Amino acid sequence: MYIDYPWLCTQYIIKWLFVDCHAGYVYCGACGGHAYRQIDPSNIKRIFILGPSHHVRLSGCALTETSHYQTPLYDLTIDQKINEELFATKAFEKMKMSTDEDEHSIEMHLPYIAKVMERRRGQFTIIPVLVGSLSADKEKLYGSIFSQYLADPENFFVISSDFCHWGQRFRYTFYDKSCGDIWQSIEALDKMGMDAIEQMDPAKFSHYLKEYENTICGRYPIGVLLSAIDALRRNGNGRRMSFKFMNYAQSSRCKKMSDSSVSYASGALLMQ
Repeated sequence: MYIDYPWLCTQYIIKWLFVDCHAGYVYCGACGGHAYRQIDPSNIKRIFILGPSHHVRLSGCALTETSHYQTPLYDLTIDQKINEELFATKAFEKMKMSTDEDEHSIEMHLPYIAKVMERRRGQFTIIPVLVGSLSADKEKLYGSIFSQYLADPENFFVISSDFCHWGQRFRYTFYDKSCGDIWQSIEALDKMGMDAIEQMDPAKFSHYLKEYENTICGRYPIGVLLSAIDALRRNGNGRRMSFKFMNYAQSSRCKKMSDSSVSYASGALLMQ
């Protein structure tokens, strides 16, 4: 299932940010690749990767202590200067090496980044950020911190998130029968959340999550993104911003309560 935005593919090239999935490539590779192929790497010097923590409990955000990340193509360099700036805010903790090695929400994006930035190898750095379970106040805090970096056209942000994890194995089986089959109910549920994100409204997205409890694993990185956009708007950066989802898919089409699936979506923030 694809959401067609021809204006995105022809009139614009993504230069600032997108939200993209992080499951196995056999499940979401097409969805993720569709977003990465739209990137214009020519002016990108730094790539921030915000991914949710799947293995450890965090109440804030953590940064890597290593100097490079390995990929099958070539090593990606960690931006030590930006890390030092972020640590100086006292809002970030250090990521343990074991956590760093185990976490896939950041790792799955690295080969995409290496490939799309291949002709600029050695001319850019990455800033991986592991995002924990944040309160609303902390989402605003981190949004405020990252807003100054989001405003810089030489920075690019990747927000790592899958969407609905549906099925008994995920302990989530919301089903609105008025939508048709289960997979159609899941799609309708996801698209309500996607609509809130497209409106770039942190409060609306938070209300949606409280009402439906959709199992969006990157809800907190997305919350930080929306808070950063909100901070930019409040500061009057003078840019017109819009967010559009380009792509949506499900790992399988659930028709029975014993089925399960994970949803994937790719969306982009455009600034003019």
